[in-house]
Amino acid sequence: MLNNLDTIRELYINQLINGELEFWLKYGMDGINGGIYTALDEDGSIIDTDKSVWFQGRALWVFATAYEKYGDIRYLNACDSLINFIDNHCFDSDGRMFFKVSKVGNPIVKRIRYFFSETFAIIGYATYARITGKEEYNQKSLKLLEFVENLRTTEGLLIPKTMRESKAFGGPMILLNVLSEVKQSNPSQSKELDEYMDKLIEEVKNNFVREDLQLVLEQVGMDGSFQADHFEGRIINPGHAIEASWFIMKMGIDRNNDELINLGLKIYDWMFEEGWDKEFGGIIQYTDALKKPLAEYHQDMKFWWPQCEALIASLYAYKLTKKQIYMDNFIMVNDYIQNHFVDNLNGEWYGYLHKDGTLATKLKGNFYKGPFHIPRMYMICISLIEEINKTK
Repeated sequence: MLNNLDTIRELYINQLINGELEFWLKYGMDGINGGIYTALDEDGSIIDTDKSVWFQGRALWVFATAYEKYGDIRYLNACDSLINFIDNHCFDSDGRMFFKVSKVGNPIVKRIRYFFSETFAIIGYATYARITGKEEYNQKSLKLLEFVENLRTTEGLLIPKTMRESKAFGGPMILLNVLSEVKQSNPSQSKELDEYMDKLIEEVKNNFVREDLQLVLEQVGMDGSFQADHFEGRIINPGHAIEASWFIMKMGIDRNNDELINLGLKIYDWMFEEGWDKEFGGIIQYTDALKKPLAEYHQDMKFWWPQCEALIASLYAYKLTKKQIYMDNFIMVNDYIQNHFVDNLNGEWYGYLHKDGTLATKLKGNFYKGPFHIPRMYMICISLIEEINKTK
């Protein structure tokens, strides 16, 4: 059990640089075609040569942020490879992005009901612009952000997953983080971006944050109603809501806004209690708002990314309140991760555990898992620990 923040900080720096970034530089970056592979086996060997478009943008953000913090020229070289691959291969003629392309960039899958490929390109572009001074990528990020908002708000442009009309938490939630990143690279746009974030916060509060249930819903009716008679309407994703909680806490800190801080803390409190498995440990993948049986086969598994979000959110909550419960939660999640997810031999983390913490698969990456949640967690937690130590 690690309970000394200075020791954890040193551990995180080592696991970030030598366990995460080095793993993806060595095994993921495609030196021939450009871009990054993410479908990797335990030892880093490639098990699928198709490329996730999500991860071209996500990895661009990670390596750009790492270069900003640590100055390793290899991180900048990775950014150049990623951005060239995105620009040359990841956009269709209608301005939408693909979901999956081949190793040389030929289109394979385009998911026209989502805009997440675009959101990850936005944060990659904005951060790349900041580290290189290439203003054209700031302009690309802003133009793509406008494009996404048009997709999101114009009826008929996104093809719904089902014929039942509903609103999903994922859209406004991810855009809160996107806007924060864009704002950091475009301070002259702060007023407009803050107004946009205010609208998203109202959308989240009025539709998904439910005081009656003390939960955050993933899907609601078009009028914000709780669709209690459907699996989809009752599903709760604790990791997703915990992630949103630290987005909101960070916004509150950046804007010195107690209302936002309290909203973020409330969401965290509800959803950590909902998601933490008191028998085996770890944040569980799904629960049901009314405690009914769920339909998802992986409902009780432990995925890598909710654990990352719980670490970040716990540290933000402790930084804001200095309440011991939040530090206890942070230590508890960290211990679970170190004991179950981290591969100290090969580097990186395993991604998928059964409910009891045993390994479900040895792969290190696929089209959803790659260099994003884990290195983001390390970089943010390292910074938060440093900030907390300054106030002791």
